[in-house]
Amino acid sequence: MAKNVRIREPLTGSPTLEYLNERMAAGWKLVALEWEKPATSQISTMPEETVEEIPYGLQVSSDGQRLVENPTERQIIILALDMIVEDCPLSRVAEELNRRGMRTRDGETWSPAALFNLLPRMIEVGPRLFVSEEWTHRREHLPRVV
Repeated sequence: MAKNVRIREPLTGSPTLEYLNERMAAGWKLVALEWEKPATSQISTMPEETVEEIPYGLQVSSDGQRLVENPTERQIIILALDMIVEDCPLSRVAEELNRRGMRTRDGETWSPAALFNLLPRMIEVGPRLFVSEEWTHRREHLPRVV
């Protein structure tokens, strides 16, 4: 299989139609154009800051150095997991959270969609919760499925 040869030609002016036709007649095929202009003060040369949301159930510690558990959000996760384990639909879980006055981080009422978006975090947190003493006690009250 034949390899293609590429060249890069720095230009001092605009290429003319005649120049382009000469290159094509010589067997070259135009595959790209590269444009540049002087940077202005409006365009930042600094890399953008990475902003990442704090995982649900955690908050920034008082010293600002690490993440610690958010007790309110942890209780919401535990209640939601309890009800999901009991095979409750997300709509019923949302109703129960709202009935208890629990709200999302944004202060909104819970909806099945908000809970669905929280499922990956529940899966992530689940293994730590399932081995906790609190969950062991809660598990005793769950119906046994054989």
